[in-house]
Amino acid sequence: MNYYEITFLYSSPIDHEIINDILAGELAEIGFESFSPQDTGLIAYIAEKVYDKKVLEEQLKQFPLEGVGFTFNENLIEGKDWNEEWEKNYFKPITIGNECIIHASFHRTEDTYTYDIVIDPKMAFGTGNHETTRLMIQEILQEEMKGKSILDMGCGTAVLAILAAKIGADKIVAIDIDEWAYENAKENIRLNNTDNIEVLLGGVDSIPAGSHFDLILANINRNILLNDIQTYAGVLKKGGLLLMSGFYTGDIPAIEKECNQYGLHLVSHTEKNNWAAVKFKL
Repeated sequence: MNYYEITFLYSSPIDHEIINDILAGELAEIGFESFSPQDTGLIAYIAEKVYDKKVLEEQLKQFPLEGVGFTFNENLIEGKDWNEEWEKNYFKPITIGNECIIHASFHRTEDTYTYDIVIDPKMAFGTGNHETTRLMIQEILQEEMKGKSILDMGCGTAVLAILAAKIGADKIVAIDIDEWAYENAKENIRLNNTDNIEVLLGGVDSIPAGSHFDLILANINRNILLNDIQTYAGVLKKGGLLLMSGFYTGDIPAIEKECNQYGLHLVSHTEKNNWAAVKFKL
């Protein structure tokens, strides 16, 4: 599969990490899959078959922070060994406190962390670099997982499903609509020997009929979440939890309003750099 590598540059008094985070979220909504923060901007990747320059330009015009102007350069990259690219340029081990480390197979294994997760990310989103993934990991680490049934929607690399399995979850279903992510998730599951995870290709229509879960993880984006919350509520066990991220703190009221319609009540939320993660209980 061929990808476009888009390099975004900008000059602004606003902290670059904040701009990078918000820009990555905006780009994810129009099909961008992976991001590499730089000192002067952001490098982002999108499949050639999905990329539309006019759609990108329109998205940048609607950027939610004032006073940020963008320029960008396009570079079409033919299919290659993405593991090699990440090893050489981007993916560094990621730690969450003293409990969890996420690293690629070409990194040295660490024995000082409770949970050691191997992710060869290729082009799938969800290595732990982004705030939303980190927020979700922090939430998962606080939950009792032993023996629980888990649904991971928009699983990406399957990093969240793999962590849940390592903590002790029983049956896990991981679903992503992107074929590249689907294949990458299966590979990462093999690398971590977490064979109790079933990976499916598709959206909410791919949730196995008759399934009900103790916990649902959904790190996607605001619009998809709002559309799918009704389905999540329908497959969540009574007393079960729904953990969601992929949106800004200002979106929490809209998410909460939709959840309340289906008997889901806000328990708590966490945030970092304007990104939010929420916990709802049925």
